[in-house]
Amino acid sequence: MTPTEISYLTFGIVLLIALIFDFGLFSKKNSHVTMKSAFYQSVFWVAISLAFCVFLFFEDGSKVATKFLTAYLMEKSLSIDNIFVFILIFSSFKIADSDTARALLIGILLAIIFRIIFIAIGIGLIERFHWILYIFGIFLVYTGYKLFFKKSEEEFNPRESKLYRLLRKYLRLTTVEPRGKYIIKRNGKVYFTILSVVVFMLAAIDIVFALDSIPTVVSIVRERADVPFSPDDVLVIYSSNIFAILGLRALFFLLKGAVNKFDFLQQGIAVVLVFIGIKMLIEFFDIHISIYISLAVIVICLAASILYSVYHNRKMPEQRAGL
Repeated sequence: MTPTEISYLTFGIVLLIALIFDFGLFSKKNSHVTMKSAFYQSVFWVAISLAFCVFLFFEDGSKVATKFLTAYLMEKSLSIDNIFVFILIFSSFKIADSDTARALLIGILLAIIFRIIFIAIGIGLIERFHWILYIFGIFLVYTGYKLFFKKSEEEFNPRESKLYRLLRKYLRLTTVEPRGKYIIKRNGKVYFTILSVVVFMLAAIDIVFALDSIPTVVSIVRERADVPFSPDDVLVIYSSNIFAILGLRALFFLLKGAVNKFDFLQQGIAVVLVFIGIKMLIEFFDIHISIYISLAVIVICLAASILYSVYHNRKMPEQRAGL
């Protein structure tokens, strides 16, 4: 077997073991996930991802490992933004803690399936029409600009979304307490519970986030717009996406009480999106930015935004006290 084939096989085995852990040990029905448990689970998922990165370093070389680490960090940061929307959805529909873990697990499994499909479609389109990357570049610059100046009061309201109105229009919904059930039969009719609505919304939200995520990771991994994807590139794109998604559920419970602790994280993510978009666009002029520079920019932007958020939150009570 070639080193790349060994890497694919290893990724498949690790993914299978990780899913068994998530379905079994981490997802007991009607269980409440504490902050302590969420922390240890988050450490577990990050450790698995970093261990796979180390494996890639020895099996496929430092460049492939750096691509994975860069893509994983970017996907992880985008998933944090994703988490805050998830928290809004669960809070808006008042889902009980005992039902949250299972609903998140199903939502994440759907997200993995959709990501695999979208990545395959994206890679196929880019292989045929490499100029699509330039369109993605414009889209990412625009998205980053909008995100940077987005105001906190423009918060997503799940109950006023078009998706929720569509679900109410085409599905027979019930307001009965779900108690862990997604479908309830009453008087010979099938009703979808609010828990089903939440799962549909989680999957839909992840599809929306994938519009930013997939072009971003493709740009990070691919050296040039006109060069075909290598098997290593494809492996990095899939593995970085899936490893980032696998840790979402634990991250949800870890960040649930810290929604307002990272007020400036979206600005850090926005700067990175603009950088990646520009990186894609300047390739038209045969200007290529090294993967190592991309990694440095992502780490600096995310670290700076998190540190400034922490500093700002500490400063606010002092300012109020001085009034």
